[in-house]
Amino acid sequence: MPGVDYPESFWTDAEQDKRGCADLAEALLARAREARPMRGFSLKYADLAGIDLVRRGSSSGYDLSGSDLYRANLQGAHLFAIDLRGASLMKADLRGANLHCADLRGANLLGVQLEGARLDNVRWGERLVQEGQAVAAGRRGQPELMRDLLQQAEETYRNLRLSLEQAGLFEQAGHFFHREMVMRRLQMPLGSWRRQASWLVDMFCGYGEKPLRVVVFSLAFILVFALLYFAFGVRYGEQLLVFDAQQGLWANGLTLLNCLYYSVVTFTTLGYGDIVPVGLTRALAAIEAFTGSFTMALFVVVFVKKMTR
Repeated sequence: MPGVDYPESFWTDAEQDKRGCADLAEALLARAREARPMRGFSLKYADLAGIDLVRRGSSSGYDLSGSDLYRANLQGAHLFAIDLRGASLMKADLRGANLHCADLRGANLLGVQLEGARLDNVRWGERLVQEGQAVAAGRRGQPELMRDLLQQAEETYRNLRLSLEQAGLFEQAGHFFHREMVMRRLQMPLGSWRRQASWLVDMFCGYGEKPLRVVVFSLAFILVFALLYFAFGVRYGEQLLVFDAQQGLWANGLTLLNCLYYSVVTFTTLGYGDIVPVGLTRALAAIEAFTGSFTMALFVVVFVKKMTR
């Protein structure tokens, strides 16, 4: 049992400095075992190194949601499935801690130290709290605050990415790398060529983390150019394959399928030569062939990057 029985106000007082508090870890453990509420606790600077906050025999952990753990020492702590939703872990020391199945959605993770921590199946949420705050600041017309929050979000995403890569969790690390790059892009001047180029890379392949986007872009590109060939015409022997309002639906449908076939072989640079472009479609075919060769090379790079992790 703890040597000190702290009053309820001690745990929730935001001004209370927890440095040097006697038997703090044991007092917190006693509350946990007695199933007493621990949400919204103020544990700034608390020394909780090695604490074992694991609810044995239960798939859910203890609830410390909304708590303030600013600069708290949680080195080597056992925090399996702990609920830290909306908590502040800003600059907290979680090196070597067990955070398996922890819920960190909405938590402030700026500057958190996670080296050597176990991070399997952690619930991070789709977006960091700073990212949401940056969007709100932009809507309020506060560009300086928005830029500062975007910088914090970028730094936090980078820190999480590096920690997850160290832990061998590359799939989740890839997600954070993508968000890191998005935050960096949003800090660039609106309308600048660098921002537009970064946006294009994101659209094409998600900064190398989303190979499916390359496939979707390729299919859409092939279809669009097939429609252009259908509208302007390509030649098959002596026959011009082009939309003809005088022909029926079936005949135009077959022509469109031939144009789709030509678009595929042009995009993939196979070029069988049975169908050839004429007039304007020569320029379209050149554009599609160049884009296709570039896109296929990009897909190989992105796919290999994902598969070799």
